[in-house]
Amino acid sequence: MSDPQAQPPGDSNYREPNVGQPQYGQPPNSQPGASPYSTPVVAAPLSEADDRQWASLAHLGGILSFLPSLIIWLVFKDRGRFTNTEAKEALNFQITLLIAYVAITVVSTLLALVTFGIGGLLAGLGWIVWLAGVIFSIMGFVQAKDGKNYRYPFALRLIK
Repeated sequence: MSDPQAQPPGDSNYREPNVGQPQYGQPPNSQPGASPYSTPVVAAPLSEADDRQWASLAHLGGILSFLPSLIIWLVFKDRGRFTNTEAKEALNFQITLLIAYVAITVVSTLLALVTFGIGGLLAGLGWIVWLAGVIFSIMGFVQAKDGKNYRYPFALRLIK
């Protein structure tokens, strides 16, 4: 049986299969031998207003956890100097708070095991750490929104 759609090679509308198609492993619309990684795309720098906005959001995101500060720093660190500085500061503070949460949890668990549960009351200090994080994050947001650098009163400077 023959294919009813098949056309003979002498027909003017006939086209060889896969002619003009990229070879296996080659991206479409590229020159043979060209690397898709050869021309990096450079993002546009942030305007002053956007720079302040993202820097202030890096501080405010600390209310949730360290992830907003980390994402903002990774995405915008090369596009705005103020955002780079403030997002690093917020990220360092959030990492410090995370270390404090882990330390409080470990110590209170060990004390709870030793004291048959009474030492577990120490876990309530986690709320104090959270409240301090919220207060200082809001203070950092307000300062960064006005274009001023904010330095947290206590933070391990892990990211330089």
